[in-house]
Amino acid sequence: MDRFLEMEVFVNVAETGGFAAAARKLSMSPPAVTRAVASLEDRIGSRLFIRTTRSVRLTDSGQRFLRDCQRILSDVEEAQEAAIGSHSAPRGRLNVTAPALFGRMYVTPVLIDFLRDFPLVNLNTLFLDRVVNMIDEGMDIAVRIGDLPDSSLNAVRVGYVRKITFASQTYLETHGIPQHPSELEHHQTLQSNAVGSSNIWSFEENGTRIHAKANPRFETNTNDTIIEAVLKDFGISRLLSYQIAPYLGDGRLKIILSEFEEKPLPVHILHQEGRMVSAKVRACVDYLVERLRADPHLN
Repeated sequence: MDRFLEMEVFVNVAETGGFAAAARKLSMSPPAVTRAVASLEDRIGSRLFIRTTRSVRLTDSGQRFLRDCQRILSDVEEAQEAAIGSHSAPRGRLNVTAPALFGRMYVTPVLIDFLRDFPLVNLNTLFLDRVVNMIDEGMDIAVRIGDLPDSSLNAVRVGYVRKITFASQTYLETHGIPQHPSELEHHQTLQSNAVGSSNIWSFEENGTRIHAKANPRFETNTNDTIIEAVLKDFGISRLLSYQIAPYLGDGRLKIILSEFEEKPLPVHILHQEGRMVSAKVRACVDYLVERLRADPHLN
């Protein structure tokens, strides 16, 4: 069997979670799928799956090999697109990563519309509050918030977000509005302990960075939980502006200490450069750039 077909079979078994499911998807017989995976394991000299009567899961070698196969098959697909001049018709699998809440609130609606307009594209998203290595994890496009390090990735800025301090109207009416970051120590605070967060809150005063120590009574690993607790009048917290934009709009949450905010953080769309960009990547990047730049919460 052609080794590229064996790779395709292997990827489909891994992604569907079973030999029978992969066979249905590929219009192959289950024995043919089993033979293809066995042939591939013999060729590379390593076991790719742990099979039981109830499940099929990847070995450590299989997980590493899966990423390589996905990248190789994507390269082959892009080469075929370039050869037949099909860049006007985006097609194939597309992998997109973004921060979790930003992905749910801002990226997902755009991607759903993109899929409606491009029915030959299949999409996979990875929404996590950590920096995803695009090459290692097979991502085609990434949304990043914050200053970017130098890299070989192509970056397109689509907007900015602010790091803001906020509370509910009821809490502020009951406990008063702090006029300076140093007053936060006299208030009840809530802290997200997600990646990159700290109990030391940074501000700027007359062009100089200043710090205020938060002594949170409530800490959690999800921003959604922070928002819910602040909405219940439990205290003061700080997040990125896009995360609470709906609640600012309807008046349930209020920004405080805005005159002490640090400079806004840029939002970028990233994709790999140094080779011909496929039709699906270019089309999706253009779609995201146009829609996100038009979003008033990011500009």
